[in-house]
Amino acid sequence: VIKTLDHWQFENGWLMRARRVVSPNCNARPPGCVPDLIVLHGISLPPGEYGGGYIEALFTNTLDADAHPYFAKVAELEVSAHFLIGRRGELVQFVPTDQRAWHAGLSCWRGREQCNDFSIGIELEGCDDQAYADEQYDALTDLLAALKRQYPTIGEDAIVGHSDIAPGRKTDPGPAFDWSRLSRMRDE
Repeated sequence: VIKTLDHWQFENGWLMRARRVVSPNCNARPPGCVPDLIVLHGISLPPGEYGGGYIEALFTNTLDADAHPYFAKVAELEVSAHFLIGRRGELVQFVPTDQRAWHAGLSCWRGREQCNDFSIGIELEGCDDQAYADEQYDALTDLLAALKRQYPTIGEDAIVGHSDIAPGRKTDPGPAFDWSRLSRMRDE
């Protein structure tokens, strides 16, 4: 009997469907803390440009500060996310979901600070003022469904933007992200 492999399943916090690129920028969640929030981000390196592997380099502390003038500002940051969805819908995972990725920074959601403790961070390759790609919405919809199966603690209203948990400090995923489209796709 051949068993069909479901690539949208998790093994030890790693999504089988995602390409794995391990980031050192993570640590253990507080004892007893399970994810109950998903934070959507937007990122492009350099700003407004796509491709080139610079996001992966940033999340693995290998970004060459001399490769672009903007990189000198961010190369020393120790940041990560659980997932990155590229412009063509490609899915990369940097941190297992049972660990704490360093994506939210100073943040608060419903009176709870330090959102990294209880959230999963998903980066979308993009920026505030350019439409996200159809393939990204498709991949995001599938990823959210897989995460909700894995973590039933994540409520329907617990998918937010970085700007929602760090208002005044962050703007991503920005006005170009179509929340109503995501909602419609998730309802289909």
